[in-house]
Amino acid sequence: PLPLREVVLFNIFYEIFTVCTSLVAEAPDGNLIHARNLDFGLFMGWDLKNRSWVITEKLKPLVVNIDFRRSNRTVFKSTNFAGYVGMLTGMRPHVFTLTMNERFSLNGGYIGILEWILGKRDGMWMSFLTRSVLENATSYTEAKKLLSDTKLLAPAYFILGGNQTGEACIITRSRTHNIYPLEIDLKQGRWYVLETNYDHWKKPLFLDDRRTPAMKCMNRITQANISLKTVYDVLSTKPVLNKLTTYTTLMDVSQGKLESFIRDCPNPCMPW
Repeated sequence: PLPLREVVLFNIFYEIFTVCTSLVAEAPDGNLIHARNLDFGLFMGWDLKNRSWVITEKLKPLVVNIDFRRSNRTVFKSTNFAGYVGMLTGMRPHVFTLTMNERFSLNGGYIGILEWILGKRDGMWMSFLTRSVLENATSYTEAKKLLSDTKLLAPAYFILGGNQTGEACIITRSRTHNIYPLEIDLKQGRWYVLETNYDHWKKPLFLDDRRTPAMKCMNRITQANISLKTVYDVLSTKPVLNKLTTYTTLMDVSQGKLESFIRDCPNPCMPW
């Protein structure tokens, strides 16, 4: 059996440090496609021989797709790590899709977690909130409100997609409230939203710019050609795909379809 401290650390690692790419795109017929790369393991040991991150490689065999049922009916589906009780990637079929990316902030997860340990702060763990939303919210609107207003222990990005045209947004969270929400707006030509780990109204860190190449790929594909296959190709483009990428998940809410792929980035490949 694993020591309790290791089980606890495994279940809160997402509050500490990780990088990811998530997007929701609307096809010409109004269908919404939601996809993500989950990247984890930065600065947690580099294997010189295999040119890979140690923790990233250890997580890959733990990737599972889970169908959560109540009274023998699917409530939601998720891509997860075996033994991890929170939710990072999930879908309530025919209702909404949800992914979570870490938001780096000076007033971030470390402070919130420390204050929580000392009993000086209330708030939810990010991945426990997403689990609660997937279990209990019955509409895009309800999910959006819960993700926007619930107090958190750490800042975060929630990328949410619905089941009707225009229902997709990036919810940029401080620990207390939503900041500068960004939604799909077809009238303004914004047929997709895309988030890595930097506020959408600011430039990404020049050493970690996955946003620019991902958006260039999306714009080159055009809305007319958007599909699960073309979105997968975007997330397979370096450096969007990198040595930290553990899995790619594709979700089609209208079909209730969730599929995931364990990833490997062939050399030469960016560490992040």
